[in-house]
Parts: sequence; structure tokens; C-alpha cells
Amino acid sequence: MKVNLVYFLSIIALSFATKANAEPVVPSISAISELAKALINEKISVPSNAKVEILPQTIDSRLLPSQCASPIRVELASDREISRNNTVKVSCDTPDLAYPWQIFMSVRVDILFPVVVASETLAPGELISPTQVEIRYVDQNSLRGMQFSDTSQLSGVRVKRRVAKNFPIFANNLCFVCKNDSVSIYVRSSNFVLKTVGEALQDGNIGDQIRVKNSSSNKELDAIVTAIGEVEVRM
Repeated sequence: MKVNLVYFLSIIALSFATKANAEPVVPSISAISELAKALINEKISVPSNAKVEILPQTIDSRLLPSQCASPIRVELASDREISRNNTVKVSCDTPDLAYPWQIFMSVRVDILFPVVVASETLAPGELISPTQVEIRYVDQNSLRGMQFSDTSQLSGVRVKRRVAKNFPIFANNLCFVCKNDSVSIYVRSSNFVLKTVGEALQDGNIGDQIRVKNSSSNKELDAIVTAIGEVEVRM
């Protein structure tokens, strides 16, 4: 029993000695910011083509303790999923206080996607050329509609609504087939493909169903836009 008691007291003494000899940590704003970024990076999940920008709040250095007796700890202040604005709790044990020091800081997260933007102002009626568009990373909160990820998709497409310089180009700004355009009409079945010409009676983008008129028969048809100036009627 005596041996066990001595062993127990030795363990306690060793524990206190280890804590006492622990190297103090002088907290810095840059170190805390990097820890907050690492925490968000660990918790966030985004598509592989996205870029993440993490912007921790700048802490007033007067709020930091002179030193920490334990490593600085960072954790999310709640169990919510990572969003645009997040709160991180930063804490450590410090000899200056009888209780752990802690502070809460906000961390902003911007998720950006590569999309086609106008490199110059595009006017209604204009046909887009390759020099007028480029790929840039744009914050997801600015992407309110169907956008494009490849500049070649838009070469030769007509502008329907003005697009300002440096702004993303959305599908509703364009028409791959525009009303009154001459279009190639492909009639397809499992056995044959016929081609004729006609007139678009509505604006449409790829995948849209629009009304077209066959120029030979003057018959109106429902057709799917498949490319610039082309539609398909499926039998």
C-alpha cells in the first residue's frame, strides 16, 4: 500500500513539474490568424474548382495576454456549418489569470468560382468575340443565375442585355438563337436526320425549347436549341 502511495505521489509531482517547466507561448496576432485559417480549412468542404479566401478579423493586440502557459487553442464557437461569417473561440491558460484567457473573433469565408466575365462592356445586339471575354474567380454570392466556365462557349453568341466590364455573363444576358434569326432546323429520329431552314419566333439558349417556323411549309414547330443558330426537332 505504501509503495502504491509513493508511486501515486510521484506521478502527481511529475505532472506538476512538467506543467511548470512548459515553455511559455507569447501569443501574436499573426499566429492566431493562421490557427483560425487552419481551423476553417479543416472544416470547410467546397467543389474542387472553387477557390477559398479566409479572412480572420484583426484582433487588437491590447486584448492579448502577455504569455500563455499552454498552446493556443482555436475552435468554432458553434456547431454550425462553415458559412460566409463564422465565429472562432481562441483560448489558452495564462499565469496572469486564475482562469483561461479567451476571446472570440469573426472569420469571413469567401468561396469563388471560375466564370466567364466581360473584359469590356458588351452592348445589346453585339456578337461576342474571344477578345471580349475572360475567366476570373468570382464570389459565389455574386453568381445569381446560369453562368459559363469556358470562353469558347460564348464565341459568336449575341448579347441580349448590356453586360458591364468585369461583370459575369449570365445566360439571360444572351441568346444563342434570337427572335427573327434564320436558323438551321434538324429533324431527327432513330432512322433519319433531315435539315431545313426556318425562322426563330423566340429567343433561346442551349437546351431551351422555342417556337420556330419552317420557311418551306410555314409550319410552326417546337424545337430545342442545340447551338448558335441551330435547333432540333425530335420525332
